[in-house]
Amino acid sequence: MSKLRNNEEIEILRENALLVSKTLAEIAKYIKPGVATIKLDKIAEQFIRDHEAEPGFLGYNGFPNTLCISVNSVVVHGIPSEYVLQEGDIVSVDCGTRMKGYYGDSAYTFAVGRISPEAEMLLKVTKESLFKGIEQAVEGNHMGDVSYAIQNYVEGYGFSVVREMVGHAIGQNMHERPDVPNYGKRGSGKKLAEGMVICIEPMINAGSKEIYQERDGWTIRTADKHNSAHYELTVAVRKGKTDVLSTFDYVEEVLKQKEQ
Repeated sequence: MSKLRNNEEIEILRENALLVSKTLAEIAKYIKPGVATIKLDKIAEQFIRDHEAEPGFLGYNGFPNTLCISVNSVVVHGIPSEYVLQEGDIVSVDCGTRMKGYYGDSAYTFAVGRISPEAEMLLKVTKESLFKGIEQAVEGNHMGDVSYAIQNYVEGYGFSVVREMVGHAIGQNMHERPDVPNYGKRGSGKKLAEGMVICIEPMINAGSKEIYQERDGWTIRTADKHNSAHYELTVAVRKGKTDVLSTFDYVEEVLKQKEQ
């Protein structure tokens, strides 16, 4: 059974969600060809600690770092390393915080320099599908309405939805029930109630939906080595309209400034 959060709890979750959003924006300043992914990880850890929070992922089930950094064909859970970002890469950065006994969780996929038109389309459609899902996260709808909205949108562009990895509820634990799949049937699944707080996170592949886990026990990669994109926001279910707790506004403001 999913926990329903009161307004006080939702505000603490919002604080975490906004700190994650600001951390991703801080990372956005440094994403460019020639930067090692481990450097991004260190910047994020310092930024989170400077804001009197703890990295939510560091040590979580043994994960060794603050960020999951997933480049190109890595879907999720990539481990930061000495890998140096290359022109044309796409890189998903997934970040979590823990503050005041609650968690935050959000992800954004960045273009490194100029990327191919195909990669641009994958990023655009994946991000748009997230907002299609968010629109459905209102009281009285079902989880399947969220899932179907995402799946229907991305498959319309010829992309595929990863089945094994899903979104989740969030609260005093990083991952709580119910799961939030990115595929499903309208009207199916758990009924959404006011006070549910969930992380919606489409993981969308340019090629087939098949994935595998690497020997490190974390890294999830597309079986066909085609690119994968990943975006995630945390939302609270309300009557009539979704309350989006995290935001991409900070990230996109930084990206706009970098283009100038």
